[in-house]
Amino acid sequence: MRYRLYHYFETGQGPFRNLSSLPLEEARQVSARLRSDGGVFASRRSVDYVEIRRELEGKARDSFIAKGGRPLKRYPHYMTLGECEWLREWYKHSGRIVIELDRFKEEAVSFTYGDLFPTMRYKDGKPYREQVYTKSEIMELILTYGLPQQWNGDGSKGPERYIEAQIWDDEIIGPLIGQKD
Repeated sequence: MRYRLYHYFETGQGPFRNLSSLPLEEARQVSARLRSDGGVFASRRSVDYVEIRRELEGKARDSFIAKGGRPLKRYPHYMTLGECEWLREWYKHSGRIVIELDRFKEEAVSFTYGDLFPTMRYKDGKPYREQVYTKSEIMELILTYGLPQQWNGDGSKGPERYIEAQIWDDEIIGPLIGQKD
């Protein structure tokens, strides 16, 4: 099966805008603005979201390196493995970009079975918690568990609603960063 990666974004802001790539204080200010806008998913994030996010991204990066990954960025850009219509609800004016997974080098993309936050923080004993996977490893995991968006599209069976891809290299997405319609 050929897989595609999907990136969802606010069309007025453009794709691949990365909160973690901003200086810490600026990232906190952007996060605070998003929290004050009750119309978007990000408005539900905690005050310490930026600090937690950077910590989890550091763990993911270190785990990926330990598995042979060669991240060129300190913080990743995010996509989903397979389509996840639920993510369109996160934005007032949702856009999306679709890229074939095969375009990405194995050493440039890692995966978590679910969003990075619950995957690294949720304690329920599932074997894929607190794990980062390579491209070949995530394919094996899909054979075992399937795609979360197929068996848990409404989130009623746990926090995993999609497989997240962390893109650690701008080779493929670089020309798209921040482009507006």
